[in-house]
Amino acid sequence: MTQDRRVNLSVRSEKAILVGVLGSDSDPAERDPLAELASLAHTAGATVVEQVIQRRATIEPGTYIGRGKAEEIALLVQTRDADVVIFDNDMSPHQLRDLEKVIQCKILDRSELILDIFATRARTHEAQLQVALAQLEYTYPRLRHMWSHLERIGAGAGAGVGARGPGEMQLEIDRRLVRRRIADIKEQLRQVQQRKTCEVSVRKQRHFTVSLVGYTNAGKSTMFNTLTGAGAFVQDKLFATLDTKTRTWRLGAAHCALLSDTVGFVRDLPHHLVASFKATLEEATRADLLLLVLDAAHPHALRQLQSVRRVLMDIGCGGQPAFLLLNKIDAVESPDELAFWRLKFPAALPVSARRGAGLGRLAETVLEHMLGHTLQATISVPLSDARGITFLEKFAGVQARDYDSHPGRAALRVRISTRILDQLYNHVRDPVILEKSPVIDRECPSLPAPAPVGDLLPEEVLQ
Repeated sequence: MTQDRRVNLSVRSEKAILVGVLGSDSDPAERDPLAELASLAHTAGATVVEQVIQRRATIEPGTYIGRGKAEEIALLVQTRDADVVIFDNDMSPHQLRDLEKVIQCKILDRSELILDIFATRARTHEAQLQVALAQLEYTYPRLRHMWSHLERIGAGAGAGVGARGPGEMQLEIDRRLVRRRIADIKEQLRQVQQRKTCEVSVRKQRHFTVSLVGYTNAGKSTMFNTLTGAGAFVQDKLFATLDTKTRTWRLGAAHCALLSDTVGFVRDLPHHLVASFKATLEEATRADLLLLVLDAAHPHALRQLQSVRRVLMDIGCGGQPAFLLLNKIDAVESPDELAFWRLKFPAALPVSARRGAGLGRLAETVLEHMLGHTLQATISVPLSDARGITFLEKFAGVQARDYDSHPGRAALRVRISTRILDQLYNHVRDPVILEKSPVIDRECPSLPAPAPVGDLLPEEVLQ
């Protein structure tokens, strides 16, 4: 069975009614405030049959939307024969319970829907552990309102010596079991985290590492496949990628980097979900360079960029160098939209992962950043060190060779990057740097420089 068939069969199709409660700070001109929730519901396998939007200044403590609105939705459920009502908001356990009493239908909030999607998309043992932990941490404070079997058990005349008395509530047993399971999964994830940290650390020492980050469905996996030829799973649904994949990205000549495709972010991503996926995000937090992929053709692209920046700041990536990639430029309808992005983000790189437009310039830009500043140097190496001489011939521009000045050694005059110079002692036996000086003229002065993640979205752009 193919992978996409497994994804489609993993969730039963249900008729869903979407509900969004907009506060006083929401944009009244927004065309489709429930568009993302509809995409999430579609990804989970549901069929949207109705959408309800309510604007209110304050939240009703009992049913969140007020009893009158809840009864209106209950009538819609009967009329449309709906199976589930999905809210684009996060609600407390007692609000979910009270709503289910009025509406007489299964109620999901935004976090629970995202958790359900993650559960169906998890492929590796690591991702499954992360999803299980997130679900348990979401469920634990809601146990009181989820179960009705709260009678006291384990007591009475037949319970045996030492066990008689009022007994223990089933809720308390459930809570203890959940706490024990959470502790067990956290220990397993701690071991995964240690192993992952070690792997990423060793990989970072040997290679230049680049991570693709961005909003879900922005085209990261398509970009990953185009740049590396990896053939990673791609689908026009949210959260198609949960498991980080890393492949070699050839940047030209003998130079290459390790490129990682990471899980996509989304607006109001649950914090416990981000914490659970810390091991998966290890690739992004330790990468030498981040490529922030943005769907420039999306109507809410600026808001998506703001959400991604916020999550990256939360996981400690605020100071990492990053390039902003304006993806799907071939799908931008108006030239004015592309002009807006070029005006507000002059260092951004317009690309199309599907058509391959702009990817050559992207590779040049990443290569220049990877190699760093260029130096003019004369390096003396033993003639017997064929491996070291080959390394310099391959990764540095050899301009002249002198075999006479130093017996048994070769003096190579090279044009070499600071990164390759830093790796010299790992690949060359007993090298001696006779002289070095910076190269003033740059070969590609027009290529942009990366900016820290925290500076990618200036405040004036949001105004």
